[in-house]
Amino acid sequence: MPQTIAQMQEEILRIKREQDVCVLAHSYQAREIVEIADFAGDSYALSVHAAKAPNRAFLMCGVRFMAETVKILSPEKRVILANPAAGCPMAEQMDKELILAVKAQYPDYTVVAYINTTAELKTICDVCVTSSSAVQIVRAIDNNKILFIPDCNLGDYVARQIPGKTVKLLQGGCPIHAAVNLGELEAMRLAHPGAAVLVHPECTPDVVAAADYVGSTSGIMERAKSGGEGEYIIGTEMSIAEHLQYICPNKRFYPLSKKLLCPNMKLTTLPDVLNALTGGGGEEICLSGETLRDARRCIDAMIALGG
Repeated sequence: MPQTIAQMQEEILRIKREQDVCVLAHSYQAREIVEIADFAGDSYALSVHAAKAPNRAFLMCGVRFMAETVKILSPEKRVILANPAAGCPMAEQMDKELILAVKAQYPDYTVVAYINTTAELKTICDVCVTSSSAVQIVRAIDNNKILFIPDCNLGDYVARQIPGKTVKLLQGGCPIHAAVNLGELEAMRLAHPGAAVLVHPECTPDVVAAADYVGSTSGIMERAKSGGEGEYIIGTEMSIAEHLQYICPNKRFYPLSKKLLCPNMKLTTLPDVLNALTGGGGEEICLSGETLRDARRCIDAMIALGG
């Protein structure tokens, strides 16, 4: 029988309470999903929250590597990915064999993995970073030679903040953020004079250099909420501009580009969430004990370095 959004949300809230399920939603999810989540945030914030939450199970409304990270940090808990097809092109573009070969070429380099990587790839990396902690973590590493994977744009941003270190980059990254160009940013500035430009460091170096603020998804949202400007151009997935408009109705938010639409994030729907809770959909994340142990090491190293 057809249900309205409100009816589905009510049913989801009821079932998750009965089953002791914590619903996690990445900030790029649709508004109707964020509204029924127990916690919404960027990829690392979701994992940290999951590690502290008392619930016996988690439902991830996001992409696969995020659900894997929750499982790594909470191996005793059941973790479900709401839509099994929701992947991440950046996380999937480099595999274990490729990085092992690169490591053999640069044996004295510390391998730094962006959290947007698969659990399998994390098993051979030295330390994990987030977009908000990358500069701090790389600066704290007791080695001046860094192999940064997979995002060359984030890696370039980090390298520019720490010129004393040698940062080896590979060609990889987020195809959505990387598609935005400087011409689009300049056109948006002309269309909205006085608006502050806030961008994610996964954008290309020229776009990052032209922005008023560069930061993680959570950082962008905090800057927009606390900033004194009345208008903002948002250089990350366009759902963030929408969420901010709800949170700050007296301000105006504009996506930097129509290209900033992540199809993998948009795969998860409210019916997917309901079906996953009722056993009619979703996929339980299962990782071997060896993968859980080895992937956890680079995350623990990040935490030890202040991430």
